[in-house]
Amino acid sequence: MPEHRYWVIGGEYASTAFDRVVEGTERILGPYLCRDEAHKAWEEVAVETRAICLARFTIVQEGARAA
Repeated sequence: MPEHRYWVIGGEYASTAFDRVVEGTERILGPYLCRDEAHKAWEEVAVETRAICLARFTIVQEGARAA
């Protein structure tokens, strides 16, 4: 079993505070077994949504603790 799983999460946000995703735009991609795969998926979705200034996506590691 892999040690970590990675996800790409995000969508279009309601404002530049990036604190509330617009309903229906949420996307969860994954899981990916390595960070490189997740980064590749993140790049693809970032390019796909680059014309939407309020779109934001990030890579998260399952089970990771905040520093």
